[in-house]
Amino acid sequence: MTATHTGVRSSRWRWIAAIWSAGGLFDASQTVLIMHAEGRHHPWPPLFGTELVSWLPWALATPLIVRLARRYPVVGGISVRTVEVHLAAFAVISAVAESWSALLQVLINPWNNRKWPTFLDTWTTSLTFQVLTFLIAYALILTVTYVVDARESMARQMTETARLNEELSKAQLAALRRQMEPHFMYNTLNSIAGLVRDDRNDAAVSMIVGLSEFLRRASEDSHRSQVTLLEEVEYLQRYLEIQKARFGERLQVSLEIPAELLRAQVPNLLLQPLVENAIKHGIAKRVAGGTVRVAGVCHDSTLCLSVYNDGPSLPRDWEATQTGVGIGNLRTRLRILHGGESELQLRCADPGGVEVVVRLPFREA
Repeated sequence: MTATHTGVRSSRWRWIAAIWSAGGLFDASQTVLIMHAEGRHHPWPPLFGTELVSWLPWALATPLIVRLARRYPVVGGISVRTVEVHLAAFAVISAVAESWSALLQVLINPWNNRKWPTFLDTWTTSLTFQVLTFLIAYALILTVTYVVDARESMARQMTETARLNEELSKAQLAALRRQMEPHFMYNTLNSIAGLVRDDRNDAAVSMIVGLSEFLRRASEDSHRSQVTLLEEVEYLQRYLEIQKARFGERLQVSLEIPAELLRAQVPNLLLQPLVENAIKHGIAKRVAGGTVRVAGVCHDSTLCLSVYNDGPSLPRDWEATQTGVGIGNLRTRLRILHGGESELQLRCADPGGVEVVVRLPFREA
């Protein structure tokens, strides 16, 4: 913690030194150029150095002004106390800065005056001419302080919002798992029991192994709100292996996702609930079974994933809001992760069947 604080202070001082050095170089160069334009050709290095170093008090006073700006803000309502504090600080810093400048001119005489300058005359004259410049410098420090603080505050708010959205997405994912796993486990165990009763022991063992691997992957990825599309497809394939053992030839599956899309980042547990709905509502209730097709394309930096089944179409009075927990949960998670850039549509396909289409930004993991 101490090392971090020291690093921040060191970085702050480097920025202050860089900004005031740039301002001092500009002021010193301008002064020398004006001197030459007026036909005064005496040696310029003493004048350049004096003008450059004269801004040192303002550089040293910048952290104090920053602290005063934060403790007594001049935005969002100004109190009398705030005005008094800033006026007093401005007066003291201006007096000290001009005293330093007058001292340099008395010691060096950078303007090469025939009569050696006195401290009081130099201080009074310079302060009169410089007070407006000093006022602008003080106001600039206040302005930069408030702008930087506002940006930092906005960055903190965005970080906090992202963190909360991540936590909410994980909570939604956990809720989906709790809703999905008992139903899935019940059907799978029933299928295993049926295989054992039919003396299809090899198929039963294969299904148990598949179930074990499926649950292991689910447990390992439970803390991640997003995964690669490759991981999501591998997870889906584990699920489909179990369903193929359950339905046999009644279930036909087609995966049409190009290899170049597999590096895309997608919400965890995106495809499996959609395929489960397709099997449950489109395949399981039909004696002849049916086909489930999972496809993916990318167009204009938008990833489009679709899950189609050739089962019964949606009823005419169906509305998009009348969906189960899985679809509604996925819509919420998409909105949390991608806002208005994502979309989930459930629609009747032509010439028959039902299709779910998910659109989200294509972002590499």
